[in-house]
Amino acid sequence: MKKQFFTAAAISATLLAITAQKPDPVLMTVNGKDVKLSEFEYLYNKNNAQQVEPQTIDQYVDMFIDYKLKVADAEAHGLDTTEAFVKEYAQFTNELSAPYLIDREALDSLVRQQYSHMERELLVSHIMVNDSRAEFLDSIRTEILNGNITFEDAAREYSIDKPSAVRGGLMGMVLPGQYPWAFEEASYATAPGAISPVINSGFGNHIIRVEKSTPARGEVRAAHILRTTRGLSDSAAMVQKQLIDSIYAVVKADPDKFTAMAEEFSEDPGSAKRGGDLDWFRSGAMVAEFDSVAFAIPVGSISEPFTTAFGWHIIKKNDARGIGTLEENRTKIEQTLTATERGAQPRISFINKIAKAHNGRVLTENIKNLPGVGQSATVRLDSALIAEFAKSDIPLVVIEDKVFTLGDIAKRMRPGHLRGYQSVETQVTRDARALLTEKATDIAREDLMKTNPDYANLINEYRDGILLFEISNTNVWDKASKDKDGLEKFFKANRKKYAWDTPKFKSYVIFAPTDSLLSEAMNYASTLSPDIQKEQLVDLMREKFGRDIKVEKVIAAKGDNKITDYLAFGGPRPEADNARWSSYAALFGRIIPAPEEAADVRGAAVADYQAKLEQEWLRQLHKRYKVQLNKDVLKLAR
Repeated sequence: MKKQFFTAAAISATLLAITAQKPDPVLMTVNGKDVKLSEFEYLYNKNNAQQVEPQTIDQYVDMFIDYKLKVADAEAHGLDTTEAFVKEYAQFTNELSAPYLIDREALDSLVRQQYSHMERELLVSHIMVNDSRAEFLDSIRTEILNGNITFEDAAREYSIDKPSAVRGGLMGMVLPGQYPWAFEEASYATAPGAISPVINSGFGNHIIRVEKSTPARGEVRAAHILRTTRGLSDSAAMVQKQLIDSIYAVVKADPDKFTAMAEEFSEDPGSAKRGGDLDWFRSGAMVAEFDSVAFAIPVGSISEPFTTAFGWHIIKKNDARGIGTLEENRTKIEQTLTATERGAQPRISFINKIAKAHNGRVLTENIKNLPGVGQSATVRLDSALIAEFAKSDIPLVVIEDKVFTLGDIAKRMRPGHLRGYQSVETQVTRDARALLTEKATDIAREDLMKTNPDYANLINEYRDGILLFEISNTNVWDKASKDKDGLEKFFKANRKKYAWDTPKFKSYVIFAPTDSLLSEAMNYASTLSPDIQKEQLVDLMREKFGRDIKVEKVIAAKGDNKITDYLAFGGPRPEADNARWSSYAALFGRIIPAPEEAADVRGAAVADYQAKLEQEWLRQLHKRYKVQLNKDVLKLAR
């Protein structure tokens, strides 16, 4: 039996709309815990969707009660409080609730802003300096604006981005979502010909000049053939030019040969195996020379050979399209945003609104008066200071009617917790805000459980599924496999059930690379007890012969296995499947008319023993825990 897992990202998209609330009466009470009608209906319909022959509600209700009794037993044994359960359950709820805890207006604003950037293409230049030189860069900007130095000369002299500096600061196209947001935003906020204020991208300080702003050209789908010239001598490069001209003559005469020619002659290994196909790409995604040709030629045409820094190319333009509408791009933009720091803004906005609605706040005035706050910013959060904080009942966070103290926040602290030269006040404030966010998020999830039955049922299903797996594994699945005495007793009591139609050969088969080593191994093994377990035999043989011997246990009827047919039933000697184990022989082999022990029919015996253990367990559960079923409510189920 395997544990079932859900992928939150795959299922949450189907649950984003808040379900209209409707009466949801209690269907049953199991061990004092209410089970709502909606949960029963959800699992009943999901179960039937997976069945070849759907069950009636009356048929399903008994199975559902058994399921809930097992969960109740898991809870009674404290499995819902273990560290492993708490961690796994928290991870699932975090993932599944994430799409709900979003300020949709804030997200829509970000999406629209990003889409507006997609509508235009920018050619930009920049000058970049280190983080510590923002004031210096601002003075350079002033000098440029006053005409005392050109942008190009300043870039060559001062910019630390050397590839663009040698071109007078020219970077190329700025593609939405490809650069740090501060850089992208400043680029699109700057008019053509103007120079932006100094901005910090997180990688350094920049001033940006927009060289050109034009409507976006969309995307093209093209294939190419490349003959590289990078690093070649002039004569070798000339050979590549002659070859690309010959290829061009072939594909110009017969465009249908382009794919085959790309596969055979292109030196771009990534695209050559796809017949030169580069898939869809936006303007600005390729080097400028390639980009210009790809967007300039008509769809269906093949370009003449042209050069880039990589070598000689021929392009076949297969298709073209615009950027698409906002709605066509919305999902892609949202996915891009989630991978950036900006993607957290809609969630932060949502949680802040929840905190405000529940009167949540950080008591900053109390933080200012804490021990150590007035000291130097270099004071560290050592063990003594944290211990002092842990004793404090000074309130620092309030939400709803709950107050959290410095002592509560101290539980989150570790010695040396301060980052860099932040003050104690800064760090405690950060921890207090994190605690407020955590509590507001908990409230939001609780509200979801109350207002969205689909979400609540999925959460409950996952929670109960974890508990069901753990308690069933303990009482049935794992127990049946490990309880050798119980399994053997069960087998002997039901021996007739496992009778065979034909005798079988029961043996260990010893494999070796050579006959001499096999003979040595067989002589050693013959000194051991015939009742030895396989695990013990394997350990002893490995200790004696290392990995030069392989041991397999077999139980096979005539015709089941070519090797056992040879060893026991007079069949021809077959070649081993693996040449390394070309020599083999039977150890303690004998033909038996019926299984002698549970191990001889282990799969079937374990499965039946599991069924017996589960029946006994369920009988105990029905005696141990009280179930009250409201049959009038059951009639409402559908």
